[in-house]
Amino acid sequence: MKKLMFGGNVLGWTADEATSFALLDDFVGAGFDAIDTADVYSRWAPGHVGGESEALIGRWLRRRGRRDDVIIATKCGMDMGDDRKGLSARWIRTAVNDSLRRLRTDYIDLYQAHQDDPATPLEETLHELAALVREGKVRAIGASNYSGARLSEALRLSRELGLPRFETLQPHYNLYERADFERDLQPVCERENLAVITYYSLASGFLTGKYRSEADFGKSPRGRRMSSFLNARGLRILGALDQVAASVGATPSQVALAWLMSRPTVAAPIVSATSLPQLREIMKSATLKLDADSLSALDRASAP
Repeated sequence: MKKLMFGGNVLGWTADEATSFALLDDFVGAGFDAIDTADVYSRWAPGHVGGESEALIGRWLRRRGRRDDVIIATKCGMDMGDDRKGLSARWIRTAVNDSLRRLRTDYIDLYQAHQDDPATPLEETLHELAALVREGKVRAIGASNYSGARLSEALRLSRELGLPRFETLQPHYNLYERADFERDLQPVCERENLAVITYYSLASGFLTGKYRSEADFGKSPRGRRMSSFLNARGLRILGALDQVAASVGATPSQVALAWLMSRPTVAAPIVSATSLPQLREIMKSATLKLDADSLSALDRASAP
């Protein structure tokens, strides 16, 4: 079975606590073990301040007693308000302690820089992350939303300074959004043997096939984002997904995720769901193997 990572951005936001607990139970019960979140989830929602997803995961871990059964990945660096942002040593130290408290754990399996911070020297960030590893608060570190050049520079510095390096990259990558990752970041990940965990793996839901015209935009709160995908290339991708899905007895979502899992360097797509039927459909992608003709058809339709 291939790997999937549960995207915790929905937890405590579009999925209430009871639903969130059921989703996590089902995901882990199906044999998966990796959960991704961030300190900033879900600060954007009315009345939220950030940390809601981590706090919910912490309550689930405490209630279920399953800390040793799961890999918890979280992130810091996004704006939490009142100048609480970035990757300075001071803020990383505060942010990781806040995350540990909300998660109700004494260690984080994968701690990720959520975005690059040009205002802070890379050496300062890497030294502080190394200190967290030494102290046992963090087991491994990763990066998200870095350019290829900055990622390469961070990896070079880690080698030269003898510090723990970024072991993972979390980029925006899917069957529609290919160009930036494949041109700028994939070569670095291949050369440095980094594990890639993709976000927006289904292009905010576009690759589910649910949005075929403007009339479909009202189907979810994300619908308004679909206008940027509904062009000749997007419709060509949906057509290829439909064709491959019909030939292998799967859904477009499952095919889009299976394509991602076939890509060089991709260790696990991040997937989110707000209902058990939706999650169970997505999880079936982990056992779907696409043949060379299917992969070729998807590659041609989605060529940047």
